[in-house]
Amino acid sequence: MHRRSRQHADEPAVLDDGHALVVVLLEECEHARHGKLTLFDAEGPRETGPLKHVGLRVSDLAAARAELPAGVEDVFDIGEGIFVTLVEAPTDVEYDLDHVALWASDPSATAEEYLRYGFESSGPKRVEVGGAFLELHEGDPSQGERPLLNHLAVLVESADEVVADARELDIEVESVVDAANTYAAFLWGPDRVRIEYVEHKPTFSLT
Repeated sequence: MHRRSRQHADEPAVLDDGHALVVVLLEECEHARHGKLTLFDAEGPRETGPLKHVGLRVSDLAAARAELPAGVEDVFDIGEGIFVTLVEAPTDVEYDLDHVALWASDPSATAEEYLRYGFESSGPKRVEVGGAFLELHEGDPSQGERPLLNHLAVLVESADEVVADARELDIEVESVVDAANTYAAFLWGPDRVRIEYVEHKPTFSLT
């Protein structure tokens, strides 16, 4: 499975009232690819589903935690049931996306399954894509009717190649979306997590 990416997130803040979906996206910035979290207004309440928490990367953990209210736990709720933790690691962008933690009934087997989707192994219960990670934790990954996590997204050079690879591997293609500036293939991933493989058209611009 062809993929390339790197991931970035905006600085965490407590969300206002109103329900939201979380989407993990990978975007191109001026000279690097970073990921971000996109929050959508959505009919609620949302169900936790497979999403455990999101890890954001900072260069100075003590300084970053000093900006948080006193007594905040290592993994904290920013609102609407979205949990975040901070991870100290070298980073070009503060609050870059370090990892997404997902529940899985069998974390090791689920991590192995993600290898079929273009992710690379980074341990028995962890996979990597473009410098960011998926961590699998034992728990109930049931989606429910209104899951908090809408989908994961990975920037690729060719969405058509992803579709071709998926068919060879007998991976279910949920849809292909030809939009004005992007062309994307959505696959059903392990535990029915949707994964978008998005290709930027020449007309794509962040400005």
